[in-house]
Amino acid sequence: MSTVDAAPGLLEAAEPKALGFDAGRLAAAVALAEASEIPWPLELAGSLSSRLHEPPPYNQPLGRTPPRGPANGVVLRHGRIAAAWGEPARADLTFSVAKSYLSVLAGIAVDDGLIRDLDDPMRGYALDDGFEAAQNRDITWHHMLQQTSEWEGTLFDRPDLLDRNRDVGEGADNSKKGTHRDLQRPGSFWEYNDVRINRLSLSLLQVFKRPLPEVLAERIMRPIGAGDGWEWIAYDNATVTVDGTPMSSVPGGTHWGCGLRISALDQARLGQLMQQGGRWGNRQLLSEGWIRRSLIPCPLKPDYGYLWWLNTGRGYRPAAPETSFFAIGAGGNCIWVEPSLDLVAVFRWLDPPAANRVIAGIVASLA
Repeated sequence: MSTVDAAPGLLEAAEPKALGFDAGRLAAAVALAEASEIPWPLELAGSLSSRLHEPPPYNQPLGRTPPRGPANGVVLRHGRIAAAWGEPARADLTFSVAKSYLSVLAGIAVDDGLIRDLDDPMRGYALDDGFEAAQNRDITWHHMLQQTSEWEGTLFDRPDLLDRNRDVGEGADNSKKGTHRDLQRPGSFWEYNDVRINRLSLSLLQVFKRPLPEVLAERIMRPIGAGDGWEWIAYDNATVTVDGTPMSSVPGGTHWGCGLRISALDQARLGQLMQQGGRWGNRQLLSEGWIRRSLIPCPLKPDYGYLWWLNTGRGYRPAAPETSFFAIGAGGNCIWVEPSLDLVAVFRWLDPPAANRVIAGIVASLA
């Protein structure tokens, strides 16, 4: 039995009405998404420098950064495609949505026993001295996954200082981004930071002792029937040696270019896997226990779990049910999973101010 046959019917198209949608209302929500493309240039590499709020040379991409396509997306219910727009089969960079893929990979490492306890200090697993400094010695996997690690250092020529005092979200004020802030003890301060996430990615590489794209392909992407067009692009200077073998360590976003390049349809497959509690057909690819743990709110940031955004108190996306969770990336990239409605949606290049209205339209189309 092939991996696709193991989950018959998933991601096949179906009439919206058969999936419980009001077709007209759903079409209106899709039209709004199509009309609300983020005003970013198609050539991403050249535009990054103006968006990073960082001085040269830190505002330059570190490697290959392909151009993007137009706004596109897909809506699933009960695992079937109710609507799709734009070019949903086109592989595009997905920015910090990649962080949620790192969460999935961490779950595989836990399920396999490669990470024995998330409260273990990461220095016990490191193949380098990245956790030997006094500030870093007590950092655990739990801290890193919740973005409360306060890791200090430079990785692939980028210091963590660049993301101190960083603000995220609509209307973010980054006037103090990259300025000094006294670091706190690990676990006591939440801060969105890409250098630290790239350190997590490197640590996972050292645990698996294999390039993370290989692990993801073998354990997740091929079993869920993803296409061959996705790739995870590493920085040009991100080659490390593990057991004598050179390997590329991939970033958890596209902050300095590169990153995970994938289609909306394949992202929808990952969202559906999460919706199904980690099961695809007759295979449990990711444990339900890991998914539940991933969605526990961080006490310091209740709308954040293990690299997934949560809708605690409906504070993140008021139009979505509180049970929703999201993989979010710059540029209006999003995987939205809503368990209570058995709904998955992927938005690519959707202008963030329109996101809540698009979600409201989709929810209203089920009323």
